[in-house]
Amino acid sequence: MTFQDEWGHRVSAILSRPEQATGTIVVLCHGFLSNKNSTTNKTLTRMLNERGLATCRFDFFGQGESEGAFEDITTSLAVGQAKAAVAHVTSQGYKRIGLAGSSFGGLVSILTSAQLPDIACLALKCPVVDFAEELRLEFGPDEMVRWQATDTIPNLMGGTERVRLKYRMYEDCLQQIAYCPAAHITAPTLIVQGEQDELVPLHQSRLLLEALRGPKRLDIVPGADHQFTRGEDFRTMTTAITEWLVRHLGA
Repeated sequence: MTFQDEWGHRVSAILSRPEQATGTIVVLCHGFLSNKNSTTNKTLTRMLNERGLATCRFDFFGQGESEGAFEDITTSLAVGQAKAAVAHVTSQGYKRIGLAGSSFGGLVSILTSAQLPDIACLALKCPVVDFAEELRLEFGPDEMVRWQATDTIPNLMGGTERVRLKYRMYEDCLQQIAYCPAAHITAPTLIVQGEQDELVPLHQSRLLLEALRGPKRLDIVPGADHQFTRGEDFRTMTTAITEWLVRHLGA
């Protein structure tokens, strides 16, 4: 299925329903340089459908099958698309809505929930809270200068070719730091992060936990990396997220 964001961009999405009809749904927000069919999204879709919850997973602007050039994405644009996804599933009759976000999708989920008080609960996998800080730490000062000069960045997922991304993404990130918005969130929120996360600084999740105002929990998975590469770590993460969403949304 497709829907449009507020700027008229076409957004590609997949709505997955459990066998029994339900009015509850989880909107899944994928990570940076990923898409709606990420391993995490597909696994959570299966697990949540088995527990009676519907899911909607969608591609951010310029990723997967959604309209746009990836180089033009910003956090603000992604938040607008997440809000459009929530509006779309609401128009389909879903009344209780949770958000689940991975990494960059976690940042988008926080910012979206801060603006939409009817979001029932949040589940965040290694969420970025201050993307600008993460990018500075990951790239270093020389690479930041190169980004500003060339509108390209290294591939954060390990590829050898540089990725076109306009520097205005960084400038927008400076205006989209999620600690203050998180202070407006009272929805139950779970954070799951690997102890050895090599991309998102662990202190961001700890500071996020302090900022949140509702029921909250931080699960730090011993020895796990950003991708939860080991099978047992991935199962721990997906099980924690599933149980949290089922508990706070119900079937």
